[in-house]
Amino acid sequence: MNVAVLKETAPHELRVALVPSVTEGLVKLGAKLHMQTGAGKASRFPDESYQDVTFFADRATLLAEADVVLAVQPPSLDVIDAMKEGAILICFVYAGHEHPLVKRMLEKKITCFAMERIPRITRAQSMDALSSQSALAGYYAVQLGATHMARVLPKITTAAGAIGPAHVLVMGLGVAGLEAVATAHRLGAVVEGYDVRPDTEEQVLSLGATFVETGVDAQGSGGYARELTPAEKTKVAAVLTTHIQQSDLIITTAAIPGKPSPKLISSAQVKGMKAGAVIVDLSAEGGGNCDDTVPGQTTEIGLVTIVAPLNVPSLLAQDASELYAKNQFALLKLMLKENVITVDWTDPVIAGTVLTHAGKLSAGVVKPSAPAPKQAA
Repeated sequence: MNVAVLKETAPHELRVALVPSVTEGLVKLGAKLHMQTGAGKASRFPDESYQDVTFFADRATLLAEADVVLAVQPPSLDVIDAMKEGAILICFVYAGHEHPLVKRMLEKKITCFAMERIPRITRAQSMDALSSQSALAGYYAVQLGATHMARVLPKITTAAGAIGPAHVLVMGLGVAGLEAVATAHRLGAVVEGYDVRPDTEEQVLSLGATFVETGVDAQGSGGYARELTPAEKTKVAAVLTTHIQQSDLIITTAAIPGKPSPKLISSAQVKGMKAGAVIVDLSAEGGGNCDDTVPGQTTEIGLVTIVAPLNVPSLLAQDASELYAKNQFALLKLMLKENVITVDWTDPVIAGTVLTHAGKLSAGVVKPSAPAPKQAA
């Protein structure tokens, strides 16, 4: 089986879908590995660091005989055109925003496994790329916030007196949020965590932080939170305002893949925050959790700084690529036996992850003929 790995072309994307430590495992499964020249360079994996990999400078040549194509971001339409009919593509897709791509894959009968569709079940944890990448984003958010603060995170005692510790509030306690809580606590900050799902309280307490209780339970399906009602939003805001305005650093992480990010912090709440306070909005891809967020930019609202980075895992490209490559390897192991692709469509992981197959769209996916939803700004 020929496996081809693309060089990413999306703006600011530094990750790669294959790293040197994973090649041996794929070769043992019978795969022949091919990569685009320089595919790992941005992640600090030079071509010379790969063993048992053949490199191609021309992408069309790389794709022509590929049985499986691995990537991070959704590829361009010319990649699909260059693939064999019936070949397999594995990458992030977010079909709701990629209607031309999905339509072209259906026309070419490409079997696409979308990494964001990996079921969040125990058996699939080793394949869960959303979680692996989110953990790195949560860690990095604390570092990013600390570099924009005008004060330190821990308590420091000097001959001139003591300063700190800073107060950190993490809003949204998924994988990214919990990693942010753990990192801020390790660095000596006083940490609070908030989520509309009360069952996250135990996890926050185990990390040495306190939980902000609002009396609202908004547990939704698939491990995500549901949309709050207007009455619930008012109740939550009344409790959170005090905590928001006492914080030196706030990290927001509430996101639902493929949908606009819920608003957690209003402009009025920002205006009442401490001078020098910082908000790191990890949900900028979906428009942000703060009314004043400008995705991809760092802005100042009075004396409050709002940092809204895009594609945060790519800022830690080497480790992010390492984890992502292992996620894809675990998924491939379900299908590759002695150099033969055998897809068991009764497997809930396979059935849950597939997006397109044999010219048909997986159930529950927005049809490609529909207009692409407007991206939140």
